[in-house]
Amino acid sequence: MAKIRKKVLLSLLCLFALYIVWLSFQFISFRTYKTPEEPSSTLEIKGAYHIHSTFSDGKKSVEKIAEAAARSSLDFCILTDHGSPNYESMNSQGWKNGVLVLAGSELSVNRGHLVALDFKEPPENFSQNAESASYRINQLNGFSIIAHPYSKTHWTWGKHAGYSGIEIINADSMFKRNYIYLLAYLPALLIKPELPLLKMMKYPNKNLRKWDMLNKEFIVYGYYSTDAHLLYKPLFSLLRIHVPLEEILSTDFVKAKNQIFHALRNGCFYNSIDAAAPADGFRFWGEEGKKRIYMGESHSFNKSISLFIKTPDSRACRTVLIHNGNPVLIDSNNSVSFNPLEPGVYRVEVYLQEKTPLSKKCPWILSNPIFLQEKTHGTNQ
Repeated sequence: MAKIRKKVLLSLLCLFALYIVWLSFQFISFRTYKTPEEPSSTLEIKGAYHIHSTFSDGKKSVEKIAEAAARSSLDFCILTDHGSPNYESMNSQGWKNGVLVLAGSELSVNRGHLVALDFKEPPENFSQNAESASYRINQLNGFSIIAHPYSKTHWTWGKHAGYSGIEIINADSMFKRNYIYLLAYLPALLIKPELPLLKMMKYPNKNLRKWDMLNKEFIVYGYYSTDAHLLYKPLFSLLRIHVPLEEILSTDFVKAKNQIFHALRNGCFYNSIDAAAPADGFRFWGEEGKKRIYMGESHSFNKSISLFIKTPDSRACRTVLIHNGNPVLIDSNNSVSFNPLEPGVYRVEVYLQEKTPLSKKCPWILSNPIFLQEKTHGTNQ
C-alpha cells in the first residue's frame, strides 16, 4: 500500500511539474504587441462599452473603474448599470482621471436585456415590454442595443422595434461558456489575466448570422461588449470600441459626450480584441468620385463605388469582406480595394495571423457595415 501511495504521489508531482513547465511556456510565448502609429489624417479614440459598477452588480465604484480605464489608456468608458433607468449611475457621468465616463442603463424587459444609451431622463420608469421600451427610448432621443442575445438572459426575437445595435461578442458570456480555459490558466489571472481571457474568445457564429439577417431589412450596428462586473483592467485591454474622429475629442463634457454617442448611433466605429494586438489605424470606407462613404452609412448603389480596407501595417492578418453574410474577398495585404457589383450590406472581419493566444478563427477586428442600396433602406428610427 505504501508503494502504491508513493507511486501516486510521484505521478501527481510529475504531472504538476509538467503543468508548471507548460504554463511557463505559455507565459513566455505570450507576446505583447506595441500600438502602431496613428494615421496623421484623423484622430482615433478608444473606449469600453457595457460596464457595471457598485450602482448595480459591479464590484468597483465609478471612480475605481475610471482609474482602471485610465491605466488601460482608454479615452472613454460606458456604464450600463441595471435599472429602469439607473439614475445614480447616470448622475455619475463626467471626466474622471482623464477618462470620459458615460452612462446608460441595462433594462430587464420581457425579451431579455436591452441597453439604453443617450436618452433624456424619462419622468417614469421604462416599460418591461421590449417593444414599448425601445419606442420610448427613441422618443427620448436615445438608442438601444440588444445585450448578449444568445447567452445568459437569451433574447426572444419578435418584431423589430427600432433597436440600434446588437452585441456580437460579450466577454462575460464567453467567460461563463468557456470557463474550462479559466481552470487551465488559473494562475495566469494573477500574472497575465489577458492570457486566459484571450483563450476564451471564440467565433460568435450565432450572433454574426443573426446580425447579417437583421441587416437585410434594418440598419443594426455590432458591438464588442466587456460586460464587466470585475477584472475591469484586463477586460478594458481585451475588448475595445475604436472611434475615428475628424476633430479632437472636446474637453467639454457635453460636447465630448455628443461626439461619442453621435458616432455610436451612426455606426461610425469598429470593434477589436486589443489584448491580442492593438488595432489602431484600421479603416473601412467607400468612395464614389470625391464622395467618401463611412462605416454605418447608407448610400445608393452605383458600380462606380469602390470599397477600401486598411489594416495596421505592422500586423500579419487575413482580411475578409462580407457581403450579405457571405465572404466576397479574402486577402492578406494591409491595403485592399474592391469594386462591388451589386447592392447589399458590406462589412469587414479581420483575423490576426500573428503568434497570439487568440484563435485565428475569432475576428480580431470587426467593422460596422456600409449599406449600398438601390432604394431607401429601412431604418431603425
